[in-house]
Amino acid sequence: MSTPSNSTIVSGGPTISGDQLSVRARAEEEVRAQRKERFALLLRRPSFLIGVLISGFWLACALFGSAIAPQDPAAQDLMAKLQNPTAKHWFGTDNLGRDVLSRVIVGTRVILFVAFGATVIAAIFGTIIGLVAGYFKGMVDEILMRVADVFMSMPTIVFALLITASIKSDSMLVVLFIIAVVFTPIIARTVRASVLGEAELEYVAAARLRTENTRHILFKELLPNILPSLLVEFTVRLGYAIFAIATLSFLGAGAGPDSSDWGTQVANHYAFMNGLNWSATVFPALAIALLAIGVNLIQDGLAEAFER
Repeated sequence: MSTPSNSTIVSGGPTISGDQLSVRARAEEEVRAQRKERFALLLRRPSFLIGVLISGFWLACALFGSAIAPQDPAAQDLMAKLQNPTAKHWFGTDNLGRDVLSRVIVGTRVILFVAFGATVIAAIFGTIIGLVAGYFKGMVDEILMRVADVFMSMPTIVFALLITASIKSDSMLVVLFIIAVVFTPIIARTVRASVLGEAELEYVAAARLRTENTRHILFKELLPNILPSLLVEFTVRLGYAIFAIATLSFLGAGAGPDSSDWGTQVANHYAFMNGLNWSATVFPALAIALLAIGVNLIQDGLAEAFER
């Protein structure tokens, strides 16, 4: 008389016992519980919440800047140019008499959308490259990482200036793709390092035993488990992108001379500080710093909560 079998036969593959499936289910439940605990911990961190508030404020300015701005950011009043803060112009006026506060609010859209767009593109391609390199290893890993090293050896600002000068374009779209290209290999290396450790764990071996295809293993098994590291790296790159875009705009690459971009505003007015007309330079510079601080506070909170 045969006894009941406590195993599951996978067609074309090895036997997986019911006990193994039960262990895997419990492990997945523990992972979900751990993620909930870390998320709750994240919400209890004042620095993270402050970072969210700061970044959320600038995001609202980017989305609704035209409605929030107290005056028309393009309206000129040459009789009131280069004023420091007054009751009418809280942040003063620029060299054409335009309201600096309104231009700072509207200028959020340029720097935030370009920085976020560049980081998202870099994260998508960097994640794919890092997953493939870390999972397959060997020659695939060697080729992809050597190509990544070539791009990582290029200083972001110098590389961007060379490209924008060679194609003679002042489009911020060009800056977006340049930053995305430079950041992609950096994110790819971070993802690869996480995958190298994760690929040796039991849940990946179990997926292979179930004869799951490579795409499933990469994006359904590995990606969710490296997501915390990826989120931290994303916020780090976003902070760098903000400074890179502001620097390029200050140097005249990407944004036109009449743009409300913060870096362009600083570039157009820092020479007037010798005449004590400081507000048109200081307030856009403070906006850059404040946005970067907000993003960095979010990154610190994520790092503390998810990389413990």
